[in-house]
Amino acid sequence: MSRRVRRKTILNQDKEKVVVHNSCGNGVCEETCHSEGNLVDADWTSLPDDTVVQIFSCLNYRDRASLSSTCKTFRTLGSSPYLWTSLDLRAHKCDIRTAASLASRCKNLKKLRFRGSDSANAVMFLHARDLREISGDCCRDITDATLSVMAARHEALESLQIGPDFCDRITSDAIQKVSMCCPKLKRLRLSGVRDIDGEAILSLVRNCKQLVEIGFMDCLRVDAPALEDAVSVKFLSLSGSKHINWSLSSQALSKLPNLVGLDVSRTDVPTSAILRLLSSESLKIVNALHCLSFEEGGNYASSDVKSKFLLTPFTDMFKGLSSLICGLVQQERVLENDSKLFWLSSLISGLVQQERITKIDKKLLWNQRNQIAVDGTSRDVIDWMEWVLSHSLLRIAENNPPGLDGFWVGQGAALLLSLVQSLQEDVQERAATGLATFVVIDDENATVHPGRAEAVMSGAGIRLLLNLARSCREGVQSEAAKAIANLSVNADVAKAVAVEGGISLLAALAKSPNRLVAEEAAGGLWNLSVGEEHKAAIAEAGGVQALVDLIFKWPSGGDGVLERAAGALANLAADDKCSMEVAVAGGVHALVMLARSCKSEGVQEQAARALANLAAHGDSNGNNAAVGQEAGALEALVQLTCSNHEGVRQEAAGALWNLSFDDRNREAIAASGGVEALVALAQTCSNGSQGLQERAAGALWGLSVSEANSIAIGQEGGVPPLIALARSDAEDVHETAAGALWNLAFNPGNALRIVEEGGVPALVHLCCSSVSKMARFMAALALAYMFDGRMDEVALIGSSAEGGSKAGSLDGARKIALKHIEAFIQAFYDPPLFSAAAASSASTSLAQVVEAVRIQEAGHLRCSGAEIGRFVSMLRNASPTLRACAAFALLQFTIPGSRHAMHHAGLLHKASASRILRSAAASATAPVEAKIFARIVLRNLEHHPIDSCSLT
Repeated sequence: MSRRVRRKTILNQDKEKVVVHNSCGNGVCEETCHSEGNLVDADWTSLPDDTVVQIFSCLNYRDRASLSSTCKTFRTLGSSPYLWTSLDLRAHKCDIRTAASLASRCKNLKKLRFRGSDSANAVMFLHARDLREISGDCCRDITDATLSVMAARHEALESLQIGPDFCDRITSDAIQKVSMCCPKLKRLRLSGVRDIDGEAILSLVRNCKQLVEIGFMDCLRVDAPALEDAVSVKFLSLSGSKHINWSLSSQALSKLPNLVGLDVSRTDVPTSAILRLLSSESLKIVNALHCLSFEEGGNYASSDVKSKFLLTPFTDMFKGLSSLICGLVQQERVLENDSKLFWLSSLISGLVQQERITKIDKKLLWNQRNQIAVDGTSRDVIDWMEWVLSHSLLRIAENNPPGLDGFWVGQGAALLLSLVQSLQEDVQERAATGLATFVVIDDENATVHPGRAEAVMSGAGIRLLLNLARSCREGVQSEAAKAIANLSVNADVAKAVAVEGGISLLAALAKSPNRLVAEEAAGGLWNLSVGEEHKAAIAEAGGVQALVDLIFKWPSGGDGVLERAAGALANLAADDKCSMEVAVAGGVHALVMLARSCKSEGVQEQAARALANLAAHGDSNGNNAAVGQEAGALEALVQLTCSNHEGVRQEAAGALWNLSFDDRNREAIAASGGVEALVALAQTCSNGSQGLQERAAGALWGLSVSEANSIAIGQEGGVPPLIALARSDAEDVHETAAGALWNLAFNPGNALRIVEEGGVPALVHLCCSSVSKMARFMAALALAYMFDGRMDEVALIGSSAEGGSKAGSLDGARKIALKHIEAFIQAFYDPPLFSAAAASSASTSLAQVVEAVRIQEAGHLRCSGAEIGRFVSMLRNASPTLRACAAFALLQFTIPGSRHAMHHAGLLHKASASRILRSAAASATAPVEAKIFARIVLRNLEHHPIDSCSLT
């Protein structure tokens, strides 16, 4: 693959969630001290203590620890309780030992975020008894015991959130323990609990009198009617939960006196239940996104009945959200001490009353929500609405249900972009992940929906995401980088990212010491590097070195970052100039290290592809030889051809094919078991992809340039699978198979094997029927090799040993072969053109013949001295057809300007072929086309005098 996308938001527990860099893109603050253009040294230790503490507060934990280690003063200030009121451990693996080492600083800790069940088990060892907020994700394996102990150790807890992944090992028992241990609880959000029974809910209601928000998302069963006594609850989310008795639940929930916001998105709530809920006096907001039963009922148009805001994919959601803001303004909850914001709020209120707000204005109005200063209650409403919207949109995007294209393009993209601008960090993260997810409609083939990508671009989404990626906060950078990476699959978005400075930003993020940020940034560079116009920019931004360094930084345990780094390097290596930069940066050693030691198939595939691309520039740089000379490279690639993963086998065979163009590599591959491995691959790839078949045949073609390897391939059983591949309908496959059979047929023993294995009909079919001129050409040359007389002696020996006559059985095959070789030559015959060339010695006439018969790709073929000598000998063969074929081949190999024309001319000079060519041109028995071809070869030799030709 040349690119990769990521849609899923759920991460493995052993992966890190990381942050990199502060808001200064290059790591250097813009406000550097200057004095008349010169830098001024600053004594940082002389700064006031409160200033240093404030500086510490702007750093992430890794940078804070680094700064603390510089001196005793900073070490003391770095332990200030002010800096340890909030702790985000998602970027780190937090085990019991790590938690114990942090315990002395966590006495005043109020807010904690962590990732993974192991970290959940370690939370208790922080000894942070005064914790008010706990938020954990990727906790699929968290158990009742862990959650119960967590609650028991933190009695002051006010907010507990476990999700958004499924916590199906938590039961109602743990929820009861939480309610009994945490009486000050105000917010509880749990995801994926199997069963939340009435007893657990009643325990919450009775013990947690201050409970304002409950979220039971994606639960298998919730006894919602038991919530009828939850009089303190203002916000409730049952999003995605199953098996709810909506008849009873809607009746109970509609009676809650303080319920303001209700989220029933992705449930099977019916229309009747929605209408009953809307009858509630206190209820103002109902989120009913993707509720199929309700949408099919057809009553979703009533989105503003009695100031109730019902959000569905088929209503103007911005109208409802803007009305929400206006309602807050009209309630006079604006803080009037800010005259500018009060004026803005008054203006909005006036526009609402005059009904002058347009559709575009409504979007702008909702996006101004963070600038309008409202009191705490109204802020809570906005925050909750942002949270449930970000959660719902992400879950819907992950499932990618059909029929929502219009919603995503019309409103969904704009809503996600709006949420990216939230003041809440977790909302920003989830919105960025939603943008990364909803644009991808096919993970396997890395397909991005063009309309959705355009909607993001038209909403200034690229700039918003890049700004988000520049954040110094943990969590948002990696999600923003993921969104940029996925969107960059679209060529138009990739250009926009480049224009907005995204390449430099991603290259900087790829240098992060934090693994997941670096991983997502490498993914962005991978997708951007697909575009030829971006490769040089990535190199100029330091992206090549950053990607190579990633491989050395995480040689094991970081398969995601390694695969993306190798994939990006593979794309960059396809460019000649960039391939040299990859080599200079140590890329050859890094990629070979991955191919040798990494067990991840995705990493192996991309490493092999990168090595294949590095080796593809043999005529313009030395990378082909450099890869072959790297210790263990060839052995590793040979071993990868035996992989169980088809993609790995394909890329490894492709790398060996490219490497085999170097003489030293060719022999080293054979010495490393390459012949046996590639023959085995060819024997087993008949049901594989066309790419695998092409590369398997191609690698054998490359190895068979050496006659010793050619003989070994024949003896190993390589002829039958190549004949089978030659029968393929795929042009690329039968072309490489024809090349391999052409090389094998040079040896008389192999030629006989080809005949005995039924290769003549396959080559004859290619010679006359292939749409590829090159395939027809090489098939004709293979047949010419087989029946120029050298095979007869081998056949005679074989027939003597068997007591029969093989030679006689070859006559029929020879006649068929010569007939089709002649037909191949005749296909290029243009009577008027050839007649004019025969009657005139003018070079113009010969040049016209060259243009008519030239096979462009044949200029890339490079023959050995023995092969050229064989064609020269064939010019004196008794068969006119073989003489014409030999002259035609030599014409193709010596056309001035062709890649190896000078090399072939030198070999002809060395073989003193001019005399034989003149004889062929003057032969009375030769076909006219053979004589003209010979004359053209003589003219080509005049363009390459013997003193200017390389005879190597």
